[in-house]
Amino acid sequence: MYKNTIIIFGIVIPMVIAASVVGICWVLKGKVSTIYETRVQQYKTVQMSKLSANAIESQVISQRYLFKQWSEVIEQDSFTLLNANMKILAGKLPTKEFQQPIPERMINKIGFGTVSAQNSKALKFNLKGDYRTAQKALLELETRMPNLQLQDFRIDPNTNTDSNLLNIQVTYTAWEK
Repeated sequence: MYKNTIIIFGIVIPMVIAASVVGICWVLKGKVSTIYETRVQQYKTVQMSKLSANAIESQVISQRYLFKQWSEVIEQDSFTLLNANMKILAGKLPTKEFQQPIPERMINKIGFGTVSAQNSKALKFNLKGDYRTAQKALLELETRMPNLQLQDFRIDPNTNTDSNLLNIQVTYTAWEK
């Protein structure tokens, strides 16, 4: 008489409850494992981002002096700075290969300066020199004044004298603050 009740309440229901608990634990373990793997992956991504951010920060810190130098260049008057840099370049380069140019102040903006809201000035100058020395001079000038953007560059042979110096006409847009 109590045999069926004992089997149902003593064996079947506890087995069903145990199977349910095991099944619920299995599902929860799967969800917890998925969440854990996702968070481990996110942690690794954050660590990689931190490493790359630290590398970029160290680059910025190592070049901070350049940013300071460039901001000082942008704040100064471009025409005056160009004259000063040309005097320095003329002192460094041989006079037989390079003659100091006389820059002229242009009133109108040129090139990108005409369509940009950024303040700019047009700087135009002629110089005489051989090709190699002129390249070195312009490279040094653009290194000293990173706010220059080349707009026009003309090279003509010097027909007035027997020297091998070239007539070089250069026009820059100088970006300012």
